[in-house]
Amino acid sequence: MSSSKASEYKYVSYLWDEEKAASLGDDQVALLLYRSNLLGADLRLTNYAGGNTSCKTVEKDPLTGNPVEVMWIKGSGGDIGTLTRSGLAGLYQDRLHNLKNIYRGLEFEDEMVELFNHCIYDLKSKAPSIDTPLHGLLPFKHIDHLHPDALIAIAASKDGEAITKELFGGELAWVPWQRPGFDLGLKLEQTLAANPGIRGIVLGGHGLFTWGDTAYESYINTLNTIEKASEYLAANYGKTRPVFGGQRVANQSAEVRQEVAGKLAPYLRGLASDQQAMIGHFTDDERVLEFIGSNDLDKLAPLGTSCPDHFLRTKIRPLVLDLPLELLDTTAQEVLDKIRPQFEAYRLDYQAYYDRCKHDNSPAVRDSNPVIILLPGVGMFSFAKDKQTARVAAEFYTNAINVMKGAEAISSYVSLPEQEAFDIEYWLLEEAKLQRMPKEKSLSRKVAIVTGGSGGIGKAIAQKFLQEGACVVISDIDDKALAETKAEFDAKFGKDFSATANANVLEVDQIKAALHTTKLKFGGIDIVVNCAGLSISKPLAETTIKDWDILQDVLVKGQFLVSQEAVAIMRQQGLGGDIVNIASKNGLVSGPNNVAYGTAKAAQQHMTRLLAAELGPDKIRVNVVNPDAVISGSKIWESGWAAGRAKAYGIKVEELPAYYAKRTVLGAEIHTEDIANGVFVLVGGLLSKSTGNVINVDGGVPAAFVR
Repeated sequence: MSSSKASEYKYVSYLWDEEKAASLGDDQVALLLYRSNLLGADLRLTNYAGGNTSCKTVEKDPLTGNPVEVMWIKGSGGDIGTLTRSGLAGLYQDRLHNLKNIYRGLEFEDEMVELFNHCIYDLKSKAPSIDTPLHGLLPFKHIDHLHPDALIAIAASKDGEAITKELFGGELAWVPWQRPGFDLGLKLEQTLAANPGIRGIVLGGHGLFTWGDTAYESYINTLNTIEKASEYLAANYGKTRPVFGGQRVANQSAEVRQEVAGKLAPYLRGLASDQQAMIGHFTDDERVLEFIGSNDLDKLAPLGTSCPDHFLRTKIRPLVLDLPLELLDTTAQEVLDKIRPQFEAYRLDYQAYYDRCKHDNSPAVRDSNPVIILLPGVGMFSFAKDKQTARVAAEFYTNAINVMKGAEAISSYVSLPEQEAFDIEYWLLEEAKLQRMPKEKSLSRKVAIVTGGSGGIGKAIAQKFLQEGACVVISDIDDKALAETKAEFDAKFGKDFSATANANVLEVDQIKAALHTTKLKFGGIDIVVNCAGLSISKPLAETTIKDWDILQDVLVKGQFLVSQEAVAIMRQQGLGGDIVNIASKNGLVSGPNNVAYGTAKAAQQHMTRLLAAELGPDKIRVNVVNPDAVISGSKIWESGWAAGRAKAYGIKVEELPAYYAKRTVLGAEIHTEDIANGVFVLVGGLLSKSTGNVINVDGGVPAAFVR
């Protein structure tokens, strides 16, 4: 990277490394991927999964052996920041141009998407996106199509066309908003022909096209264009009037914002999930706070967003919440009585929008609940099918805020007309894409917390949940183990889907803090697994009061306290839930030298039955999984338990696995993943009408058969 070159930019990141680029030689596809990843790494240049990049190369036709021009472009879906070769579509350029011969006009352009498949060169191609002709009908070797906030701010302003012409001295052409597709590709081609020598095109309300003969030239052209637009906006903020009309609502302190968000999130999640369960996200980013606390909030928020990428993720407009913060310290019913009518009004408004704009062949109305919820002085909540989608929705609305801020600074903001917005949101091609989405996993849309979750059985349970689509908070008292577990899970499942919380299950404040983390991170909670524990194996005469108390405290009181706090949140949500208590076959089987541990485990099991009976009306199910003899991977064997049990049975420690296996009817060793599977059976949906039950995962110990 050239540090001198990087210093030329203030509003964008110059990341090009000449040595790295040189190592790619003349591999234009590799250079395309390199450029794409650099552009996608700076969210000021484009939003997550937004925009696309391309290059054109000359390849050998596998059928004729003749040289042919091929365009390589980001395929449908995906993100340029993480784009790889497998995410590209490779198409014959001549075939793309031949489509012009059969194009029947704007009314029929959706049929062109299927015809892109007849242009495929690379049989390993990702499905071509709707943006394919926007690149294919332009002649340049390298093209970037991005959605930078700074350019969209100009494109979404009343005077956008005039500002573009003046600011860039005619080097950028303007094309009025039009839905992406083959017709827009023709418009870009015509615009280029009418404006030879331009270095880019601005699409009204939407984004930017820039290009170059090489990957580097395209990259620099893109950076320079966005940098200039950013400079222009920066020079105009507050020039004629305060940003967003000035502040109307004072922001709460960071501490209060976090506290309020944690208290409020379960209520919002419950209401946002009345049609299908949602995962939450919260941000109190300074850009968000500036907007939601402003005098212009009431004017701008109802207008909706301008860029299709924004409102596809955020819905046409947000819900601006009216909620006195002191109400959160009253009863759950009082809070809901204030919030619920606002949700109902939003749903009615969304239904009316659908009814006004629908066509005869429009898909059925979708979930009418808000995706974005704004609480002045506090922050922004977003709700979606999973954590990544909820986070990205918040990022997109932040993009929309940036656009409104810029447009209002230089002119006045213009949102996409309602009918145009609807035609994008309910586009039949978008609907087809939704229908092709893979089936959701069993625990998708669920949030779990696992105590004792950083090792042994707890870690195996957390991993199983993540594999099945859940969001998981791993709670433990071992910071080092928590960090290692988080790093491992991030590598396997991505950073969005897990979080950690250091909590001693005997400390109510720490439990509340762990659950607060859960609410802030994911919006609420659906599943609690009480797995935190320890084991002590001693004869009666050697069992001390200290031994007795710590077993009763951790296993019984800990289970009670965690359940008590979690149930309060589940009730606020009104979505039901699951509690699974990890007990032991020792709660059922009377064995020697085990009085304190066995008694505590029996108490855990009976507490389960008591809570199952009490919480049934809340649709909260409470069940038990009883492990036995889990040796491999379990922390229980690190404490001296193994030695104690070996002594009780008159055998050596190393003989324990075989001893335990032999006494089971299946002759099986039990592993941590076996326990995780037992827990999953209870929460995965197939046993949704089962509560107060016990599942033994012990290989079959007849003495533990429930009777």
